[in-house]
Amino acid sequence: MKVFLKMSLPLFCALGLFSPTSYAASDSKQIADTVFFNGKIYTVNEEQPWAEAIAIKDGNIIAVGNLTEINKWQGEHTTKRNLQGKMLLPGFIDSHAHPVMGGAYIRSLSLDSFSGPKGWFKQVSEYTKANPEQDVIFGYGFLASAFGPEGPTKEMLDKIEPDKPVFIMDEGFHGAWANSKALALLAIDKNTQDPEPGFSYYKRDIQGNPTGYLLEGTATDAIQKLGIINIDSVALGTSDVIQAMNEYGITSVFDAGASDVGGLQLEVLQRLTEQNKMTVRMVASHMIGTSEAAENAIAIVDEKRAISKHDMYHINTLKIMNDGTIEGKTAGMFEDYQGEPGNKGINVFSQQQMNKLIAQASEKNIDVHIHALGERAISETLNAIALVRNNKVHNQSTSRYAICHIQVMIDADIERFAKLDVIAQSTPLWASYDEYGKAFVSDDQFSRYFRFNSLKKAGVKMSFGSDFPASGAGVLGMSPLFNMEIGITRQAPGEKEAPIQPGKHERLDVATLIKGYTLDGAYQLHMEEQIGSLEVGKKADFVILDKNLFEVDKYNIHTVNVVETILGGKTIYSTLELKQ
Repeated sequence: MKVFLKMSLPLFCALGLFSPTSYAASDSKQIADTVFFNGKIYTVNEEQPWAEAIAIKDGNIIAVGNLTEINKWQGEHTTKRNLQGKMLLPGFIDSHAHPVMGGAYIRSLSLDSFSGPKGWFKQVSEYTKANPEQDVIFGYGFLASAFGPEGPTKEMLDKIEPDKPVFIMDEGFHGAWANSKALALLAIDKNTQDPEPGFSYYKRDIQGNPTGYLLEGTATDAIQKLGIINIDSVALGTSDVIQAMNEYGITSVFDAGASDVGGLQLEVLQRLTEQNKMTVRMVASHMIGTSEAAENAIAIVDEKRAISKHDMYHINTLKIMNDGTIEGKTAGMFEDYQGEPGNKGINVFSQQQMNKLIAQASEKNIDVHIHALGERAISETLNAIALVRNNKVHNQSTSRYAICHIQVMIDADIERFAKLDVIAQSTPLWASYDEYGKAFVSDDQFSRYFRFNSLKKAGVKMSFGSDFPASGAGVLGMSPLFNMEIGITRQAPGEKEAPIQPGKHERLDVATLIKGYTLDGAYQLHMEEQIGSLEVGKKADFVILDKNLFEVDKYNIHTVNVVETILGGKTIYSTLELKQ
């Protein structure tokens, strides 16, 4: 089989070199509910990468492989699905998103991160005019780095809307842009104290007056004070997010925390389940971002995983915010930020604190998902994981560790990811517009952005997700196909002449990206025995595409259409009826 895998996968399929049919063991042959055939069925199973047909029963896969053999599983009532040459593969897994938090924002103003300041001014103006009934103009999606080191200002928004409060979160949800009316409503002025100078603070002019740019906790605290989020709006918005995910072929998701709506998370999931609107499998997390929150974090996760164990959702992971962002100059680095001697960003947790948190999670078999963009934050997180891996007391733990975002990384840490079995999680989208990062870091650091191919070569498991709504690009940023193209090209989608960011050698291949959105994502969720590949015994979670990803020009992958999404054998999204 390994010999076959060295061939190009499209050629493998074209030649009909399929592995023998695999099927469920049974005393008597099962009769399939549905059989899919006459398509390009890609299994993401190294032992059987392509199949001619697949059979399902009661929401599970019962046979994969040769059409002649699988035809024997058909009965009088078996539905026969003719794929007509379309591609069928495992349902996509978004390994890092914020669907509940996104539910609070999806019906608000959504800026296109690619359009730049002039485009954002226009979008704010148009939205304000189109929504005169709104007392507060609320939204998200601007890229702070596009305004340079000082960030956006209140005056920019005052020119557009001087009479109503305007408050817009950035694309990463680590900062906010407010006009003068919003600052006044929030009682933010020259005398307002910064909660955590250098990390959670108000950007100020030379006179000490707030400029309208808020960083980290000051931004999220302001959301609460504005009082524009409630259970009804979040539940309705989360349902919208889940529907959009289904349209993009997503059948499972990791909820990486709900900073603004954390107290509503479980209630929202319960409500949507009761309403039969929970059409993704969701593994969720409890998020912390302060030393104070760490004190009882393990106990909270332990409690939540006990009361949230449901077929469709389960809160079982500790999410740790260990640093900020490059554009906010709050990501933990080894070198000073450009133009700011002495500023190397901030690691939220000291090495000792991180060591303690990881050890406590290990003792309770709790999975951990750590936000770390900067090289120092990544290194210190790996240090803590290494202590657990090398400790005989903890080496039987079932805990899994993922470090997410991984924007800037030193060479030595690439091998450590593999050695320590740490999942490298990120969002390919960011590798298309991070030229703005040149203004904040050294040339050497910029050359070490998003080292996807280096991680692959080292044998590291990589999972990919959207980080919606914190990714930029709005709802489109959720699309795995949109992200896959960028992972392959590291350019703006469809633009062959666009700059390659920030390293041609870090481009990935189609197969690696598919695996990152399926089987490696399932591994991160601790669900690789249930989902992530098309194998007997696993859930019948599929996505059907109108074209074979291995045959499409790399600059056209974003144009491939999801024609059907199937969860547990049931269609949850479709654009057409496939002929029997």
